[in-house]
Amino acid sequence: MRNIKYLLVGIIFGITFLKAEIISWFRIQEMFRFQSFHMYGVIGTAVIVGIISIQLIKRFKLKSIEGEAIVIPDKKFHKGQIIGGLLFGLGWAVTGACPGPLFAQIGAGFSVVLITLLSAIFGTWVYGLIREKLPH
Repeated sequence: MRNIKYLLVGIIFGITFLKAEIISWFRIQEMFRFQSFHMYGVIGTAVIVGIISIQLIKRFKLKSIEGEAIVIPDKKFHKGQIIGGLLFGLGWAVTGACPGPLFAQIGAGFSVVLITLLSAIFGTWVYGLIREKLPH
């Protein structure tokens, strides 16, 4: 019962993705073909909201819902992130789904996306197996 708030936020998030056409395979393809600004606008807005949110959290030392301090550690750049980003983008372009919209697509009834979900789970499992051998 404690986690019901996360379920509700997830449902609202999914409905928002559906209504904003963020889960549309055609919208995603338009983005990768540079035919429409729609997805770039959504992603750009998310980046701006994220920047503002992080600054507010840091400036006002905000706490989580449970009252715990929010700690945002500094990130280090690794060359493997470039390869990972390229693989992620390629998978996104081919399947028309990234992890966020993936569940909204399934919830909207696009059952073929289950293959993409299984592929993502398999890819995560493979990463776990070979993680120590990758450049970090």
